[in-house]
Amino acid sequence: MRLLECDLLYTVKTAARGTLYKQKAKSTEATAVGNSVTMKGWILLLMLARLVDFSMTQSTNSLTWLSYLRNRAYSHGYGRSHYNNHASLRAEDEPPVLDCPLECDCPPSYPTAMYCNNRKLQHVPFVPSHIKYVYLQNNQITGITNGVFDNAPNLAWISLHTNKLSSDKISDKVFTKLPNLERLFLHNNNLSRVPQGLPRSLRDLHLNHNNISKVPVESFRGMSNLTALHLQVNSIEDLGNALEGLLSLTLLDLRGNRLKKIPESLPPKLSQLYLEYNHISSVPADFLSQRPELRFVRLSHNQLTSGGIPASSFNVSTLVELDLSFNKLERIPIISTSLENLYLQANKIKEFSVSSFCRVVDTNNYSNLRVLRLEANEIRAQDIPTEAVLCLRLATNIDL
Repeated sequence: MRLLECDLLYTVKTAARGTLYKQKAKSTEATAVGNSVTMKGWILLLMLARLVDFSMTQSTNSLTWLSYLRNRAYSHGYGRSHYNNHASLRAEDEPPVLDCPLECDCPPSYPTAMYCNNRKLQHVPFVPSHIKYVYLQNNQITGITNGVFDNAPNLAWISLHTNKLSSDKISDKVFTKLPNLERLFLHNNNLSRVPQGLPRSLRDLHLNHNNISKVPVESFRGMSNLTALHLQVNSIEDLGNALEGLLSLTLLDLRGNRLKKIPESLPPKLSQLYLEYNHISSVPADFLSQRPELRFVRLSHNQLTSGGIPASSFNVSTLVELDLSFNKLERIPIISTSLENLYLQANKIKEFSVSSFCRVVDTNNYSNLRVLRLEANEIRAQDIPTEAVLCLRLATNIDL
């Protein structure tokens, strides 16, 4: 009886174990089938991704891809210097940096500026449409091809100074499609002429420190908004009528050229005229009286003589400062009583004439002169007459 119970128990355990083995087998088989399906799905997705990546690679070059990565990094705060770590704490909705050339920087804090200066560039990179300020100074750029700025019609400021630009490598229409350009910096280059097709919107133009020798009459035609023109340190001998039409010009800098006379047709609103370091020997009698806005005139380091200055050339009430130093004057010219600063040092003046400052000397008539420089002449302190005290009662500095 006991043996029969043992056999029965063995039979039951064996049957149960078999059932368990079958259930495990079925479960393993199902898992394998599921894994197979999952693996096939992943393989299919990888193949599709590969195809998409391949198609994108065919339609996009590596530079675009790198530019995308760079812009994405900037928009997330990566790749910035440790001085700008606070930028990563800004709101998440800050607009990302838009297509900036790899050669330049377009900081998120100045989204309309493109900094390409000091990069040893030999060409002007592509300028995105949203850019208003381009900094390309201190490079090795020799020319500007036509159309390089056409995509950015809102440009207001272009800095191209201190490069190696030559006039024959600048396209004639490179600036014509910039109706909003206000400031153009082209100084410290190798230009031999004024670029053609400059926009009429310009307000500030820097062409100084080049090799410009001639300025055709049409160079600044139609530029009625121009207020400052910098042409110093060139080789200009004569401007002719090139300044006609500059109705808003207030500052004209012509220092360090080869002018033999004061330019004709000076603009009517001119306030500052700088003519130092030229070869000017005479002054027209009416060149100041016809320009009531002129306040500052500098003619130092020229070849002016007393015979080349008519009696009333500088006797105009609007003039505030007059610099005639380092010339060949033998006497003090007649000036207006409203003049405040007069520089006559390093001439050949031998006499201190009070009548040059005051036509009538009394308690009611005196000069507004504050600064008078007469050092490096042939005048001594004892040569100053006593009535000069009444005439120059407002002077704070007289150098002999």
